[in-house]
Amino acid sequence: MNAVPILNTARCKLALLQPDNAQLFSTYRERNLAHVAPWEPAPNPKDGTLEQACHRVAAKSAQEYADGVSVHFIATDRETGAVVAGCNFTNIVRGIFQACHLGYSVDHAWQGKGLMFEVAQAGIAYMFDIQGLHRIMANHMPANVRSEKLLRRLGFEREGFARAYLKINGQWQDHVLNALVNEPP
Repeated sequence: MNAVPILNTARCKLALLQPDNAQLFSTYRERNLAHVAPWEPAPNPKDGTLEQACHRVAAKSAQEYADGVSVHFIATDRETGAVVAGCNFTNIVRGIFQACHLGYSVDHAWQGKGLMFEVAQAGIAYMFDIQGLHRIMANHMPANVRSEKLLRRLGFEREGFARAYLKINGQWQDHVLNALVNEPP
């Protein structure tokens, strides 16, 4: 596996989510609980407090990166150092597939300012150019128009529709299936 990545964008620094930045991640998650709730799985009471869950996620992120099965980036604001977005590449499959899934979230205060595009674009370039993947898949609920617009702007194409695809916020939700293929020049 390559050295732990640090990516720079115009407004952010992307770093791997690890135990040493779990508290920053926890603060971000707490600040954005209501903002992301409609688009994410319901919290599991067995996970303990949000802070405890974030520390476990950070430890798991570091291990999954070492195992080559995921890359979880947190994006910090260059000026304040606060986490302003997350960009995750999970379910990495090698062999003849060379693909993964993209997930993301942006701080409610940064929504609509192009930051998620900036962060996702940097992460996608890393996954294609450094990790050597061929395909990145990203799915969104039909009602999530912002995600749909972001994915189109990033070059993702709609590939299908899946009924009752994921259990989000306690309910099985339909999803639009999208993918971005790394086409050779």
